[in-house]
Amino acid sequence: MALANRRTERTEARLLPEQKMRIERAANIKGLSFSDFIVQHADEAAIRTIQQHTSWTLENKDRDFFVQTLIHSPEPSSRLKSAARRYKNRVRGH
Repeated sequence: MALANRRTERTEARLLPEQKMRIERAANIKGLSFSDFIVQHADEAAIRTIQQHTSWTLENKDRDFFVQTLIHSPEPSSRLKSAARRYKNRVRGH
């Protein structure tokens, strides 16, 4: 079954005339309908945006430092242990 036949949601967008002309031109270049072009590119932009806000990218040296810190993590300090005890007591109290 074609993707277009499975679509059940509809949306609207208000465009400036020059935006509409540009999108129509780009859709024609790609051989897509106006609607398919908008849906495809909006979905790609949504995927990129979500990925950018839900993942970290580290440079090699930062990644190596992070991994080494995980592998060779220091013992928790007395302040951290105390904070953990207070947190557990608060959680148990609720």
